[in-house]
Amino acid sequence: MSALARTRIPESIQVLGGVPLRGNVRVEGSKNAALPLLAAAAALPAGPVDLERVPACADVQAMIGLLVRAGWPVHAGGAVGDVRVGRHSPGLTHHPALAEASRIRASYYLVPALIAAYGSASLPWPGGCSVGNRGMDLHFTVYEAFGDTAETGPAGYVVRAAGGRARGTVRISLPFRSRGATVAALLRAVAAGRPVVIGNPNLCAEVHALYQALAAAGCAVDVTASQVSMQPGDHGQVRWIVPGDKIEAGTLACAIAATGGSGQIHGILPGDVAPLVAALRLLGIPAVASARAGGMLEVPAGWRPSGGALDAHASLEPGGLDADWEPGLLVLALGLPGCHQFSDPVNPGRHANFIPQLRAMGAVITETSATACTLRGPQTLAPAVVHATDIRTGSALLIAALTADGITVIGGLAQLRRGHADLPGTLRTLGACITGDGEPA
Repeated sequence: MSALARTRIPESIQVLGGVPLRGNVRVEGSKNAALPLLAAAAALPAGPVDLERVPACADVQAMIGLLVRAGWPVHAGGAVGDVRVGRHSPGLTHHPALAEASRIRASYYLVPALIAAYGSASLPWPGGCSVGNRGMDLHFTVYEAFGDTAETGPAGYVVRAAGGRARGTVRISLPFRSRGATVAALLRAVAAGRPVVIGNPNLCAEVHALYQALAAAGCAVDVTASQVSMQPGDHGQVRWIVPGDKIEAGTLACAIAATGGSGQIHGILPGDVAPLVAALRLLGIPAVASARAGGMLEVPAGWRPSGGALDAHASLEPGGLDADWEPGLLVLALGLPGCHQFSDPVNPGRHANFIPQLRAMGAVITETSATACTLRGPQTLAPAVVHATDIRTGSALLIAALTADGITVIGGLAQLRRGHADLPGTLRTLGACITGDGEPA
């Protein structure tokens, strides 16, 4: 047994590389869609709201815990899945302390619901992945458009509703297609019962799920490429379904392709993964996304690399490559011929997280800026002891370990569990040789 195989560190697993992945799996619900939907359920003036396919990842469990502590009755199954968010308890009149909100970034989605319940929202600065500056200034600009006031301090922030009942349509033009600010504007409008028009909104699949959910709740929602308008409404009790996790689907597709395997990934909407499919096809991988069997992404066997260069640039624009796919595509490209370019201006600190980890495995990657890099493949990775510093670094390291010749030890599994209930387990279903449970020592 090698020294790496004998290595035992807290929150770690051991991955044996060189095993082609094959088979069929189903992705869980999307964390990035579930979190704003849970916050929207609390912001709606009526209820209850039933949600299906809620993932059991740690960030979602933390959000549910915050809702309960803040006065919303939430019923969830043991493995989550189906969740009911009831109406806020009228007996609670004082804003509870929510120190645990610092554990997740999406805690800022609770501001509109807290304002509706208590007249103000007092929260610590959000936590989550450390992937560069993702400040809340634009969120505060959104709330100010509704007449709210914001105060900030070293430990957190407070947003207070303006006195009296403001009326009329709120118009906001975003300087870039911010997902967080788009969600904040929609939920603040729902909680305030005011129409809103958002210029330059985010149009990613997860925010589209929110548009559709609000429409199902009786809101009049109109979406175009340049703006979103929403008129609040009320249909009482509603049921929403969290869409499949397109990021998990992309991670699994990259892992299957990187190991020379084949498989089908079920539970996704074909349009949600279209930019990823386009990137895979540029590399010579004839991936297909279809509506068959409820929606699936297929990586067939027997393909040959194209040798073409992949330019993978993360973007917030409609049809752009989601930044959370970029790390997995980068690892895949390491094993394929061509001179490939990658950039992620959306998360300016993420390259500093995962590129050093890949270099520890022997990867040769040239950083052309803090957010961009180039590499030439094919390269062969060697086993090493590496660490997941954020969710997507963890998933990229899993792909890298599956291609390395030997046993790689991956620590920091708590980060990976924030976004996926059990991604190593899903990979085991495809035949991956992964040992260790990733639990703290």
